[in-house]
Amino acid sequence: MTDHVIKVSNLELNYVVRHGRASTLKEAVISAIKRINLDITVSALKDINFTVDRGEVLAIVGHNGAGKSTLLKILSRVLPPTNGVVKVRGNVAPMLELGAGFNPELSGKENILLFGVLLGNSTKSMESKSVEIAEWAGLTEQINLPLRTYSSGMVARLAFAIATFQKSDVLIIDEILGVGDAEFQKKSRIRILDLINQGETTILVTHDLDAVEELATKVLWLDHGRQVALGPTQKVLDAYRQA
Repeated sequence: MTDHVIKVSNLELNYVVRHGRASTLKEAVISAIKRINLDITVSALKDINFTVDRGEVLAIVGHNGAGKSTLLKILSRVLPPTNGVVKVRGNVAPMLELGAGFNPELSGKENILLFGVLLGNSTKSMESKSVEIAEWAGLTEQINLPLRTYSSGMVARLAFAIATFQKSDVLIIDEILGVGDAEFQKKSRIRILDLINQGETTILVTHDLDAVEELATKVLWLDHGRQVALGPTQKVLDAYRQA
């Protein structure tokens, strides 16, 4: 039996954009009578198909606007697909926008509990790990201060520490390898490598192709919401670089 942790079949995501609007009641009535549709449908993702097995690292590459972050939001259960089937087994640790979901009026410790529970952990487990999380993030002295007093780098360190404090079934990383100062980048990279070496299934989006070569076991190439290629890391990257 194939141990698929993620299976995506015929995935589509469409959204509606208001192309124009009637400026007067008369125009609105005329548009309704003539059945003029002022909405346009934009296809963000179309016909995406792939699987990720336990312990695999899938990197998603493509230029800006390719649909990479949108796909990660669907895998993270933030966005529902318009069509198709998306199956993700187990709990997910998404690192999409470090600090998203935090409350600036709560203390760092209170945000550890809040964000940890949002990720599917129990309050008890977050309580027991709060000291360890604060120490890893280098925020022991600030952990009881309101988050609004933190710098953006401090918020990023705290969010990363919470998301990776324990092994999850699926780790989803969106462009965070370049976040923070050099020391934080090195520390977070080591943590990610440790999770991968423990067999954590990982989905990675980054423009750092050297990191993709180092970490990924296979690559999905997207262009304008469509799947261009899926396969071994070096083979897909060679084609991507030549495009």
